Amino acid sequence: MSDEWDEDTHATDVEQIQSKLAGERNRATLTVITGSATGRMFKLDGAMTIGRAPVCEIRLDDDGISRNHARVRCDKDTTWIEDLASRNGTFVNGEKIIAATKVGDGDKIQVGRSTVLRFGFADHLDESFHENLVSSALRDGLTKLFNKRYFMERLDSELKFAVRHETALSLLLLDLDHFKQCNDTFGHLAGDAVLATLSGVLSKAVRNEDVVARFGGEELAVILRAINIDGAIQTAERLRKLVENTVIETGGRKLKATVSIGVSGYPSTPAKAIQELIEAADKALYRAKNAGRNRVSR
Repeated sequence: MSDEWDEDTHATDVEQIQSKLAGERNRATLTVITGSATGRMFKLDGAMTIGRAPVCEIRLDDDGISRNHARVRCDKDTTWIEDLASRNGTFVNGEKIIAATKVGDGDKIQVGRSTVLRFGFADHLDESFHENLVSSALRDGLTKLFNKRYFMERLDSELKFAVRHETALSLLLLDLDHFKQCNDTFGHLAGDAVLATLSGVLSKAVRNEDVVARFGGEELAVILRAINIDGAIQTAERLRKLVENTVIETGGRKLKATVSIGVSGYPSTPAKAIQELIEAADKALYRAKNAGRNRVSR
């Protein structure tokens, strides 16, 4: 084997590494900076459609967004966006576009009435940092559910959408039964394990478009879009049974828990503000607990 320095081979290796790193750095992305999906980052690849339809690669459900609203297309070195005859138009940096328009790093794209996306470039480190930042801002540290701040903002957006489009919206408030007793008997670590485990179970048991959040303490909340009050009661009963049948392993013990659930919904509750919807669900929750717990009430 020769120990001689091969400058040509070395130069080729460096170029390949630099090309790879440049490709990683130049990954085009769209990040939602306002709207119900604030913080979400979409990696762009080829042609992708923005809209409310389930088949859209960039699916956004905010008010004013058409089912197939706009298309973003990434060529080798250039990214374009075009409006797909949407009802409210597509805007780049505040200007309504009428033809395919080139976008550059930092450009703001508005779709619908309240959703703005930022176009930019990111590498895997940027993406990891972004995911951690968004998670810490929107998620509860223990349960990994959405936090109350996000829940309130999302519920407000969903109620406005439901009122404007005359569609159904339901809310579940869930309270773990005798949770203080669990903490007092087995310790707070066991209580944390119960809350974290059941939060994970509930998150997997609902649709992707539903929102599960930690409302406070041992109280959780679920937003059910386009589900009327009767459907919400059925969903709540399914979740109640799921919690009842879940075994939580912690500290060498196997624990079980139950949950009481209050249900409210629009338009059965003619709410114009989220406080009215929350109050109706909260009253239903107290009825469930006063009736003996481990049950659903409306």
